[in-house]
Amino acid sequence: MMKKFYFAGSIRGGRVDAELYQRMIARLKERGTVLTEHVGRPDLVITEQGTDEEIYLQDTAWLLESDLLVAECTCPSLGVGYELAFAEKMGKPCHVFYNKTKCRLSAMIAGNSFFHIHPYETEEELFNLLDQLLTSI
Repeated sequence: MMKKFYFAGSIRGGRVDAELYQRMIARLKERGTVLTEHVGRPDLVITEQGTDEEIYLQDTAWLLESDLLVAECTCPSLGVGYELAFAEKMGKPCHVFYNKTKCRLSAMIAGNSFFHIHPYETEEELFNLLDQLLTSI
């Protein structure tokens, strides 16, 4: 059965990792449907996504529909933090990836045993970890 992935990455918090998100989403699409594929678009224009209320309603509907959440958290984002908390409340498995050479993950995420934390140093290591996740589900 094809999985439905909710990919979480920074949008309003900064787009420095948008191309990495795009590559991660492409890998996830090999194993299922990515409901939030737009997060990986390097040319994403924030204002084209709708009103704040429309975005909230759509994203929470996608979170409810998803089988699991995959988040790239190197670039801090209030929205990604909210998505993680929402997914936790709904009992959705959450996998958090971050580059440990570029940031220190929030204690509210790193200290929560509900989340599966995947620190990495290189993109090669990131994709090895992502592949391990995909073969285990």
